Amino acid sequence: GTLAKYTAGQVYYYPDFQSSIHGEKLRHELRRDLTRETAWEAVMRVRCGKGVRFTTFHGNFMLKSTDLLALPAVDCDKAFAMQLTLEETLLTTQAVYFQVALLYTASCGERRIRVHTMALPVVTDLADIYRLADTGAIVSLFSRLAIEKTLSYKLEDARSALQLRIVKALKEYRNIYAVHHRSANRMIYPESLNFLMLYGLALCRSTALRGGYGDVPLDERCAAGHTIMAHPIKRLLKLLYPSLIRLDEYLQQASVQANDFKSIEKRLPLTRESLDSRGLYIYDDGFKFNIWFGTVISPDIAKNLLGSDFAGELSKATLKEHNNEMSRRLTRVLEKLRNSDQAYYQLCHLVRQGEQPKEGFLLLANLVEDQMGGNGGYADWMLQISRHVQH
Repeated sequence: GTLAKYTAGQVYYYPDFQSSIHGEKLRHELRRDLTRETAWEAVMRVRCGKGVRFTTFHGNFMLKSTDLLALPAVDCDKAFAMQLTLEETLLTTQAVYFQVALLYTASCGERRIRVHTMALPVVTDLADIYRLADTGAIVSLFSRLAIEKTLSYKLEDARSALQLRIVKALKEYRNIYAVHHRSANRMIYPESLNFLMLYGLALCRSTALRGGYGDVPLDERCAAGHTIMAHPIKRLLKLLYPSLIRLDEYLQQASVQANDFKSIEKRLPLTRESLDSRGLYIYDDGFKFNIWFGTVISPDIAKNLLGSDFAGELSKATLKEHNNEMSRRLTRVLEKLRNSDQAYYQLCHLVRQGEQPKEGFLLLANLVEDQMGGNGGYADWMLQISRHVQH
């Protein structure tokens, strides 16, 4: 991963590669890698107006000077995080300006420069900063800081540092507005940060940070860390808190239009309580599909989707389109999910309820709101943060 780190690249991970299984995934991802619009031999300079300055940069690049990043190849599948600080205690201007300039060579060989300039208003009330806080940007930065910390410290230290950052942000808000909200013993936070704690827990339980060094295969943990360091916000948030969708009700509808997916757009909380033994669910983190069959699912569903493999071990079964409407509907669902973000090709992994250890590492270990490995669930995490904020 070191080469990707310093060349603005990314790491693809194909565990136990077999061409018969991973061939389509490799073809899709290699094709995208070679055909997406790419800026070659690029350098990016980040400037800001008087009173503020950037202090640190996080992502895959080579830092050539205090504000100049060398990016041998950069594309739309990459993102960078930056931290800034105030050089003046009180900003007297009404706006602060930021500018990013990218000098690069296009695929046609032409040398170009692209410039983005942004003006942000300076506010006098801290409430405005909290009210307009961007949870996605915050999580993106916190994630990169946590991954960098694991390179020199224990995983537990990285998780503790992440929790401390969240606590400090919420404590500052509480110190200012506790009287206003009349909430002496209740946790308060702005609406803009409703999901910050949930994503914080999800990050702590991600493949890159959870457990100890022996709890996750080293290759898998390293690949997850490189993924977090490189990816844009939307894809990162989906990786941390994937989609869990129930499919059996949609597949069994008497009549449904080919492109009518409204009934399956509802995402379920990542808890065991969301799983019904009579149901069929898909877990989508943007990199793979885990399809979960309940123990008492209708035999018709299993037979229509799996054909003659429905009664055997799902680990040996393959999901392919069969000549029936239910199978065709599932194929359309998978195509829709894949087309929503074509950076990766999601392979299907089939698992039946109670099938251990496969069910554990494919699904149960990723239900981030549940109690896990002696650690509390989301409610316990919120209670823990609340106690720290109030003391």
